Amino acid sequence: MSDERADLIVSTTPEPAVSTAGAVPEAVSFEASVPWAAVAVFAIVSCGLAWLIASPLWVRGLGMADPLLPVIAAAMMLTPAIATIAALLVERRRRGRRGARGILRDLGMWPLRPVGRTVGMSAAAIVVLPLLIAAGLVVVGLLGLARFDLVGFSGFAEQLETLLPPGTPAPPIVLLVTMQLVMIPVGAIINAPFAFGEEIGWRGWLLPALRPLGTWPALLVSGAFWGFWHSPLILLGYNFGLTDITGVLLMILACMVLGVLLGWTRLRTGSVWPAVFGHGAFNAAAGLGALVVAADSTVPPAWVAGPLGLVTCAIFAVTIAVLVAAGQFRRDRLDARLG
Repeated sequence: MSDERADLIVSTTPEPAVSTAGAVPEAVSFEASVPWAAVAVFAIVSCGLAWLIASPLWVRGLGMADPLLPVIAAAMMLTPAIATIAALLVERRRRGRRGARGILRDLGMWPLRPVGRTVGMSAAAIVVLPLLIAAGLVVVGLLGLARFDLVGFSGFAEQLETLLPPGTPAPPIVLLVTMQLVMIPVGAIINAPFAFGEEIGWRGWLLPALRPLGTWPALLVSGAFWGFWHSPLILLGYNFGLTDITGVLLMILACMVLGVLLGWTRLRTGSVWPAVFGHGAFNAAAGLGALVVAADSTVPPAWVAGPLGLVTCAIFAVTIAVLVAAGQFRRDRLDARLG
């Protein structure tokens, strides 16, 4: 989950070159059919809790200006974890006891084997997700949708002035921008607990649960549901500034393509942690555009040029195509680690 407005200043408060040698991780307990009853419970609990937690924003009627928004958005990120617990209880009736070790293995939490692949993919996710957002900004500039100031950072300086008390001297703007960029990896780690609240549901449980449908259907359906789950906030104008079904559809599209990338890390490693840190890094870097846009530049709509806008979605799609062309989605590369 990301909000370009909320991440105006990058917050730290919401295949890598790694050897594949070593032990192959234990096989995940993979079912021959989708556990539809558990999936239904997961869907109802996750969406129901999301709407319940977001309801004060609707009752108070302040929309995106509500000071409770950051707290509520963070709390929403924990609801997929609660839904996962509910789904596991339903699965327990069907599959019997698996023990804590089996559950942690099936959710991709433990063990971290091979360690090099899991740690390397997690580190790569922290670096690559912000770079994809930056690549989207490059395309925005090439298309003439916005003008960037990479010397004086005038747009960021102008925004900073509105946050400081009158007469307060601002620190050197280049130093502030550098600090913001350096803090993105730190922000990814600090954001990880909330990202875990989502990822343990989307990539930890739901993606493997849908795997009997096939790799691509499981990736796309789990991503689409992830996007739909954001509806309580999207319909208030979160992320895109749109308050109708168009915003929800755009969020579904964005989460489908981003979900393929995060899901690939889960399938490739058998671990949920690369997706957790990748999600955290994406949220930490969502405000990159606010750092570089010029003060006198036109500001394109968020649904076009935002961190989840159409331009960035195209960058994600190209990245997926490169991975496919490199054979990274072949069944023999995935099935050995998940199913």
